[in-house]
Amino acid sequence: MSDRATPAKPVTIPREGGQIYGEMYLPKAEGKRPAVIMSHGYNGSYQDYAEEGRTFASHGFVAVAYDFCGGTPRSKSSGKTVDMTIGTERDDLLAVLSYVQSLEYVDRERIFLLGASQGGFVSALAAAARPEEIRGLAMYFPALCIPHDWTKRLPDREAIPEEMEFWGMTLGRGFFLSVHGMDVFQEISRYTGGVLIIHGDRDEIVPLSYSERAKEAYENAELAVFPGEGHGFSPKKRTEAIRLALKFMQDRCGDGAAAGV
Repeated sequence: MSDRATPAKPVTIPREGGQIYGEMYLPKAEGKRPAVIMSHGYNGSYQDYAEEGRTFASHGFVAVAYDFCGGTPRSKSSGKTVDMTIGTERDDLLAVLSYVQSLEYVDRERIFLLGASQGGFVSALAAAARPEEIRGLAMYFPALCIPHDWTKRLPDREAIPEEMEFWGMTLGRGFFLSVHGMDVFQEISRYTGGVLIIHGDRDEIVPLSYSERAKEAYENAELAVFPGEGHGFSPKKRTEAIRLALKFMQDRCGDGAAAGV
């Protein structure tokens, strides 16, 4: 039987040089609860995780979605898109992690990360940065191709422009430098906890092969492949992805504290 969830409430999280805006979904269950931090993709928003937030909270998880600083022109967090890098987004997530750890009703030993596309890549880097603090990592079509794609497109570091328009955002030079030449699989493999990757086999933005390589790079990973799905799941498969992510987290809570375990 699942817990009922309260409506999402706004939260403001301090970050060096600014602040992060997010929304928190709380279960009505008492006591310390497991938590999940949800990170949006490129030019996305905290609103992208409303369905996940309600579902996870109704099953006993504290769920937090937030805007990356400069992660979209519509961001409610501080910062401009030209100042956003993969490194600043990782640090945003780590700031949210510290905030969630400080909440008296959160079980610090059971905190999970969930991210989609670029948010999945950033979640993987954050988990690698503080591996002992993350109980599990779930990703939808993580954009692990970003370092390879931009290094190939802009091979000469000295020739990287100060600004570039890309998919509705103005990016600064720092964005490209932050991933230039990165060995992504070596970076993310520093996290040795449980990992769930969900990816469609018709993804034209991030080829499935990147998630297949990630599964091999991780010590403890499982890969769920959705036939016919692209970069962004159909409504039916989105529901299935949420179910898989929920089960993944429940299975790792260990003592039945999350509903359904």
